Amino acid sequence: MPGVIIVLLFILAGILTGMNVNIPYSSSQYIAVAILACLDSVFGALNANLNKKFKMNIFLTGFFGNSIIAIFLVFIGTKLNVDIYLAAVIVFSGRLLNNFTAIRRVIISRIEENKDNIKDEVKKAVNNKKKKVVKTNIEE
Repeated sequence: MPGVIIVLLFILAGILTGMNVNIPYSSSQYIAVAILACLDSVFGALNANLNKKFKMNIFLTGFFGNSIIAIFLVFIGTKLNVDIYLAAVIVFSGRLLNNFTAIRRVIISRIEENKDNIKDEVKKAVNNKKKKVVKTNIEE
């Protein structure tokens, strides 16, 4: 749980920083791909946390490693005058959407389990109350 709080604090810090920083057009591809790579890591971390498999060292290495590789792809593509960054955009977008889908499924299944548990508890309480009423009527 502390790892998730740290991740959320970094997300908040990033959003606040992004609102107050003007990025030159020449750097916009670098920043955009790095943000996409970082978001992929954040969604992967949330997915891992929901599945109780979160490890901070894996998150941090993925967070920084993915963003550095993505920036490097943009740099190489710029030097070669080829849009290599599109490969990173496609891959990270696909992974981000897959992680979001997995997160959504876990949350929905947990909500459904909670509904089923509540229904079962209500049925048990109603049955126990009926049994008590029947016992009271028989004793009278």
